[in-house]
Amino acid sequence: MTVARNAGDVLSDHTLFEVESIDRMYCNVWVPRLAYGAGVQGFFVGHRGHHYASTALMDPMTKAFVAAIHGFVAARGLELVSFGKERKDDVAQQFLARFTGTEGVLFVGRAQEKALVWRTQRRYGRDGSSYAWLVRSTAFINYFYFYCVDEDFGPFFIKFGTYFPYTAKLCINGNEWAKRQAAKAGIGFEALDNGFAAVDDVAAVQAICDSLGPEQIDALLRKWLARLPHPFTAADRAAGYRYELSILQAEFSL
Repeated sequence: MTVARNAGDVLSDHTLFEVESIDRMYCNVWVPRLAYGAGVQGFFVGHRGHHYASTALMDPMTKAFVAAIHGFVAARGLELVSFGKERKDDVAQQFLARFTGTEGVLFVGRAQEKALVWRTQRRYGRDGSSYAWLVRSTAFINYFYFYCVDEDFGPFFIKFGTYFPYTAKLCINGNEWAKRQAAKAGIGFEALDNGFAAVDDVAAVQAICDSLGPEQIDALLRKWLARLPHPFTAADRAAGYRYELSILQAEFSL
């Protein structure tokens, strides 16, 4: 009589080492001061000196940002891909297979997706006079995906919405970061697509994985924000309207 073996039994006989790491992490990239109506009012009235806050003031910012993206693509001879029903990661792998540098932008993608945006409603006071009022709403807007390769993080992407306040998302892979750090440290390993098949020094690789934290991820964001088109001016950023990071989704691998 043969007794069926469970997955735990099989793994216990064949596991040679374990490494735990952040896998894919998806982060919000947002300006906290522009996440509420009074903050938007403060941006246009208190900071930029307008008499009121309105979507009419947001439109020139949007047009300038989109024009800067198209100019960035043209100046660097990049391909602008309009995403359809195909998997975005599959498209990225095709560009990655042809990439020979240490870091750079692979291509820029464009897709329409649902987003939270600010709109202006006309409201009326008791005396019948009208005034503009900011409200949150949803709309399908264009997002631009910048698929890049970083010397420390490997492949990643950042996508920007094209409506004020131009929220973005950053997607990284902790395994890719760990592989590159292990290679720099001279630690031998056999790579999987998303992890390690074998390593010469398990403890050292685990220490590398454990060291990935907010400082490294924030440094990646700042580095590439300085290289890519930016919707906010230097004066805006100096006044405190800067992108910050928060975790939207995190996956962990063992």
